[in-house]
Amino acid sequence: MQNECIILSDEVKAHFSSRASLAAIGMAFQRRGIFAPISKHVHIAQKTIKYSPFEKLQDALINMLCGAQGMVEINKRVKPDAALQRAFGRDGCAEQSVIQDTLDACTEKNVEQMYTAQAEIFRRHSQAYRHDYSREWQILDADLTGRPCGKKAAFASKGYFSQGRNRRGRQLGYVVATWYKEIVVERVWAGKQQLSLALCPLMEAAEKTLGLDRQLWRRQRTLVRIDAGGGSVADINWLLQRGYQVHGKDYASERVKVLVKSVETWITDPKDRQRQVGWVTAPDDLYARPVRRIAVRCRKKNGQWGMGVIVSSLAPREVLWLTGQSLADATDPQAVLLGYVYFYDQRGGGVEIEIKEDKQGLGTSKRNKKRFEAQQMLAQLEALAHNVLVWARGWLAARCPQVAQWGIKRLVRDVFHINGKIVLDHTTQPLLIVLNQADPVARKLYKGLAALLAQQHVVVTLGEI
Repeated sequence: MQNECIILSDEVKAHFSSRASLAAIGMAFQRRGIFAPISKHVHIAQKTIKYSPFEKLQDALINMLCGAQGMVEINKRVKPDAALQRAFGRDGCAEQSVIQDTLDACTEKNVEQMYTAQAEIFRRHSQAYRHDYSREWQILDADLTGRPCGKKAAFASKGYFSQGRNRRGRQLGYVVATWYKEIVVERVWAGKQQLSLALCPLMEAAEKTLGLDRQLWRRQRTLVRIDAGGGSVADINWLLQRGYQVHGKDYASERVKVLVKSVETWITDPKDRQRQVGWVTAPDDLYARPVRRIAVRCRKKNGQWGMGVIVSSLAPREVLWLTGQSLADATDPQAVLLGYVYFYDQRGGGVEIEIKEDKQGLGTSKRNKKRFEAQQMLAQLEALAHNVLVWARGWLAARCPQVAQWGIKRLVRDVFHINGKIVLDHTTQPLLIVLNQADPVARKLYKGLAALLAQQHVVVTLGEI
């Protein structure tokens, strides 16, 4: 607990906020000008009565950071909290229906403008853009996830959705910078879209965002990891010809059956006794560069084998390094073989976990718009919200190391929902943030928040609420 004596003049006013800690992050967000590129590039043709379209997009983002599952919650979470609005540079909050109208007014041109703004934001603030390619690989995981919606929504169609058969919806495509847990690009497609058709457009967008389109040597130090949906010969060859390293599964099930038959020796995985792996020995004349192929078969509940083939352009020593094994094992065929398989398994800790965290922490599976352009704008705001959470975690980790291990859901639920008092000066700028000392998370975080706002001359302390 702080013992400092703080004297406040009569010109200041204290506001209670159930998200005082998020207000502190909002001030850091505002000082860094994270939203500025959207103001610069995105121009929605809508009449301004009280708030501009840009300001309404700001309100939508704040609502997401508050943990809202839908835009309708703005009136409950953001609109009553004047201090939170001021922390993010807003002097009010639009009605949820007006914000919905702004999203519905977006055109395809606005979506392209938003893509440009998102790329600029990413290049200014992300760690992935500053990755040191000379030291280690840049790992990009690409995947699609189903986003169910009503059948009357634009481009809603039947496709693969984990919730059940005959569902309709859209597909959301991700490219994630795995080392940094940042979303490089996020795109929306019709529900029947598959990764085999979406991979190249996703990677082209990621190239531009990361500046890889003009840097061959950086593409050669970039590893793209994909599941079977992006494992067609055409997709893998496109990546190989662009200079990327590739690690993924073969797409063609019939070819997989043939390749599995060429395995001479099967090795049981010591981590999973129901899984066996082996080298594919069949001739390889399909790919643009030399690759290694590893057959994997797993025993299913009905006693039959489920089979797949991993295709990788990585050398054995590279795989061992990426999986944290000793390079001395490069002469051990079994260690190398398992290394390729374990590295593919790590997809579960890459793009798949980021998708899951967004669904749990940001409610991305709950938020849908009928108009396709409106849905695309929502997806871009969700990607920005994800990255802001990741960056905020990095801002706090220097003084609060435990925060580095917390996921998106815990950040939204615990870190950004600490109640307290926010004192505004005579210009309605935050001057003092008093966090509830009874909150156990507040006791861990207040020093990190205080250091974060020190340059803005804002005091963060603990106190009774």
